[in-house]
Amino acid sequence: MINWDEMLLPYEQAVSELSVKFRSLAAGYGALGMASPIELVAQRVKHPSSILAKAKRKNIPWDELEDQLEDIAGIRIICRFLEDIDEVVRLIKLREGMDMTIKTERDYLKNAKPSGYKSYHMIVIYPVMCALGRKNVTCEIQIRTMAMNYWSIIEHDLQYKHDGKIPLPIRERLLYCAIKSDEMDRQFSLIHEESGIGGEDISVSKPVLVDALIKNIRILQRSGKTAEAGQYNMKLIDMYDTGDLQDFAEMIEETNALINGLL
Repeated sequence: MINWDEMLLPYEQAVSELSVKFRSLAAGYGALGMASPIELVAQRVKHPSSILAKAKRKNIPWDELEDQLEDIAGIRIICRFLEDIDEVVRLIKLREGMDMTIKTERDYLKNAKPSGYKSYHMIVIYPVMCALGRKNVTCEIQIRTMAMNYWSIIEHDLQYKHDGKIPLPIRERLLYCAIKSDEMDRQFSLIHEESGIGGEDISVSKPVLVDALIKNIRILQRSGKTAEAGQYNMKLIDMYDTGDLQDFAEMIEETNALINGLL
């Protein structure tokens, strides 16, 4: 008998911690006035019904679910441009041996699936210390552009609606959309390169930095660091009118360091 609460707890903690780390990394770029390669971070843990369905489809015994299923925990990193994907992959590889181990990589950018699906997948082993003790959790990290993500969401919904058997006419139209999506990504990359944007984040402003700082303060509050959260909240209020961008950026860096120390 599978104890689902006990089984899924480490996976839920793993995606929670990884999401905070990647979002904090993205905020750090903004604090330094740089364009982040990370636009959005999403997390999920497969529902038991999805786990059982995949196990049945792949003939995986119930007692080998965690050993053979590598995507029970999932992180999705969304980028603006194709070249950002390479940068995110590089950043993840820099963490090798620090807080995760890379198990495998699958490049569906150079080798798209027949359906037209594109993304870059990395399977990592991430250690967590949860209420049940230490556990090495296998997690799938998907890195893709916003256009790729939009296509994959539609395709996933259609797979679910048609029980994995999408009619041929719809599959052909999906492939056509995938091709057009790829063309759009490439055009955006050319525009990105030709316009010269990307060295500095043109969206960095006082409201953006204040929002990033408040988000960090809320993370500290939820993590039990209420005294520190209160101190930074008072600093924010005191310097809201007179502080410059550098002041807010420094506070973001300080709170990022505190958050990273919690993980």
